[in-house]
Amino acid sequence: MFLRTAAVTGAAVALGGPTGPSVTAAQAAPGGFPDYTPVRTLLTPSRLKYNPTGEIIFPCVRGVYDKLSNPLGRYHLYYAPHDAPGGVCLAYGDSLEGPFTEYPGNPIVSNVWSPHYSVSHVSSPHVLWNADVREFWLYFHGGNTTTRLARSKDGVRFTYDKVVLSTSMMPAGTSETSYARVFRHDLPARGARYVMLFMMNNAGNRRAICWGWSADARNWTFDQAPLVRPSDVGAVNVGGPHLLTRGGSAYVVYNTDKGSGGNLMITEVGTDFSRRDHLGVFYDSRTTAPENGRAASPSFGTDGGVPYMVYEAGERLSGAIAVARGR
Repeated sequence: MFLRTAAVTGAAVALGGPTGPSVTAAQAAPGGFPDYTPVRTLLTPSRLKYNPTGEIIFPCVRGVYDKLSNPLGRYHLYYAPHDAPGGVCLAYGDSLEGPFTEYPGNPIVSNVWSPHYSVSHVSSPHVLWNADVREFWLYFHGGNTTTRLARSKDGVRFTYDKVVLSTSMMPAGTSETSYARVFRHDLPARGARYVMLFMMNNAGNRRAICWGWSADARNWTFDQAPLVRPSDVGAVNVGGPHLLTRGGSAYVVYNTDKGSGGNLMITEVGTDFSRRDHLGVFYDSRTTAPENGRAASPSFGTDGGVPYMVYEAGERLSGAIAVARGR
């Protein structure tokens, strides 16, 4: 059983910025997905107690109210600084529109975890609720060459498991395998029940979206060819992938770098990942604050039947975590 009093010690900091400016909704996203309109900033580095580098990235939001008997809040929001030392962090709240409260014990995973590793930084937390074992499985990178797995019963205290992805598992010249997200998704022909999406940097210093599959979410097989190349969508780099399903098909949503538009794009891959239909802009970043021309690393959830997107808003390594409401 998860005990709130055991997990929370010291003062917690309530977070949540003002409601953003009124914005006219963009044209409907391809694939029949909702329009998303910015609501507010959820986390700003300057308001965080744990703020070693003045930047945070890669939010992952998870509903925990139906999984824990005494949760900190209805939702856990995981995030991290990227620059050294990084550190996987947690905030919690009762609504996806905020406010969120910073967990006072951050970081919950640091860049040194003896005897398992000692690296420059850890970042890009993605948490999967593994219903097979009733555990929260945390995937994170540290350093950029390696994606690791840790496991938890309460979503706060984690036990180290293993390396699940490294550059050695990909083609020669691969320099980064990071920003991984894992999803429950059946691929019967491959004997798989989970898929992983991640960013790979190649010998030409061009970042692409890659993928792998697994029967147990621990041991993986990886396609050696990119799922989405930046050249496929007119970008220099792509990253921050997330899997969505709708209407009997599967889609990957991902970000482009600001020099390539700073928008979220969408590619239909089909339920078996055999398609490569690049459908264009999923979410058009606003030029106004906090986005300032860049939206990235989306995570999706539903609250009271309303769809939400939690994402990086602003230039890389100087932005905030924001939320947009779908309709």
